[in-house]
Amino acid sequence: MTRVSAAQVLLAPDKFKGSLTAAQVAAALAAGFARSAPEVVVRHVPVADGGDGTVEAFVAAGWTRVELTAPGPTGLPHSTSYARRGRTAVVELAAVSGLVMLPEGRLDPLHASTFGLGVVLAHAMEHGVTDIVLGLGGSASTDGGAGMLRALGARILDADGAELPLGGAALARAAQLDRSGLHPGIATTTFTLACDVDNPLLGPTGAVAVYGPQKGAGPTELGILESALTTWAGVIGGEFTHHPGAGAAGGTGFAALAVLGARMRSGIEVVLELLEFPDLLATATLVVTGEGSLDQQSLHGKAPIGVCAAARAARVPVIAVVGRALLEPAAIKAAGFAGCYALADLESDPARSMSDAAALLERIGARIAAEQLG
Repeated sequence: MTRVSAAQVLLAPDKFKGSLTAAQVAAALAAGFARSAPEVVVRHVPVADGGDGTVEAFVAAGWTRVELTAPGPTGLPHSTSYARRGRTAVVELAAVSGLVMLPEGRLDPLHASTFGLGVVLAHAMEHGVTDIVLGLGGSASTDGGAGMLRALGARILDADGAELPLGGAALARAAQLDRSGLHPGIATTTFTLACDVDNPLLGPTGAVAVYGPQKGAGPTELGILESALTTWAGVIGGEFTHHPGAGAAGGTGFAALAVLGARMRSGIEVVLELLEFPDLLATATLVVTGEGSLDQQSLHGKAPIGVCAAARAARVPVIAVVGRALLEPAAIKAAGFAGCYALADLESDPARSMSDAAALLERIGARIAAEQLG
């Protein structure tokens, strides 16, 4: 079998949630390529869509990790980090105020907050950052970004002028947002929201109705939070209430748009741009991307679809590697993929597939090298 000696492969997977990070997925696939086709040039470009794993993707790409301690969603301090290159920082909400940061996983839908996120943003601005990309996703709270604003110097007051406690439920008593103490760095900082959802703040497709249940809110809590966010929107001003993505991360998108002057962009598009992915495509023969599950949700702005779109625009074929494929082959082809390899086809037991993901991915990497580059 004659191989194309000039073949260059870009490995650009997202994480396999609950199993491997994006960098680990890329490394496992690369091991398979090295075994089957050692002459092929393989480049690792782990990606993310703004949710958990975003900072890790940038650190893997050579950005500097900046470590600090910040309050988690329930106020307990913990170590977190953001990625930095020059005056640009990539901050991941999930890494400080996310579900994964809840103590022992105990959900607290009414009182969890984004205060720690504000602490991280302030740290970045105070250390010379003037461009912040904020990845929205995986939030543990539904506080409309109020905690974030509090940490950045704003005061949220009730009708008597008393400052409100943290958490979404308290916003039901919000009467005034005092912006006079806001961090001065906000005026000279550009905020870009990397987001893969288009939910508005309120209503049946809003922050509470769609995402409240996964944060532990039952019917009573959902009603409390929807009413509280409605009041909060009235205090800030309703201009951004219906803006696509305002409901992201429990309404954090809304506060960032309305108070920080942020702009909303597709998470994967921002990530690929910062990772200089279009430049890498210029010499690529094949792109391999993927995530844990390729399903209907993947089609709405998830990382593999963004990678596929960018690669197709550069006329480079794209292969998907996934834990499981829940889309029909015709739908996968229609999405632009030249092929799809699933771990589930090698190991039908989901638990084993997850625990043995690295070894299975290595086997798939070897198969792709033989079947796609042969």
